[in-house]
Amino acid sequence: MPLKIGLISDSHSYIDHQVIRHLQDVDEIWHAGDIGDLAVMHSLPQTKIIRAVYGNIDGIEIQQRYPEWIEVELEGVRILMTHIGGKPPRYAKGVKAKIKSFGPQLFICGHSHICKVEFDSQSQCLYMNPGAIGQQGFHQMRTMLLFELFAGKIENLRVVELGKRGMNL
Repeated sequence: MPLKIGLISDSHSYIDHQVIRHLQDVDEIWHAGDIGDLAVMHSLPQTKIIRAVYGNIDGIEIQQRYPEWIEVELEGVRILMTHIGGKPPRYAKGVKAKIKSFGPQLFICGHSHICKVEFDSQSQCLYMNPGAIGQQGFHQMRTMLLFELFAGKIENLRVVELGKRGMNL
């Protein structure tokens, strides 16, 4: 059975029923930072495994609960996640070294509010940034990613558009 993942980021203290609806059918929910308020995390379906990293806007309460980095292997896929990662080939300071030492097949970050998925041939890993589910920022469209991990592969990747920023649904 594939492991179904819902990847969100940059909630900035905002979550709505549309995000929750898309997370109902996943096995795990991953938040790539800038949570803003723990109420966001409490709003997530608590029957799911939740993995999260803190972001640059997150206060001490969130920083004490969630790490800056997650390094994990699931379904034969090595995953590295942080909030500020940059993007290939210009990663944020220290990120290339971390990717090189851990050797992930999947590198996840948030921060930019830009949904982007790209294979980085230099580091031989898939880069994912789900964009932002929140209302704050310069992004036009709120987005998240859904995908599956199975037998060492990342499969069935989908971008979910949640509506334009500023529009409450």
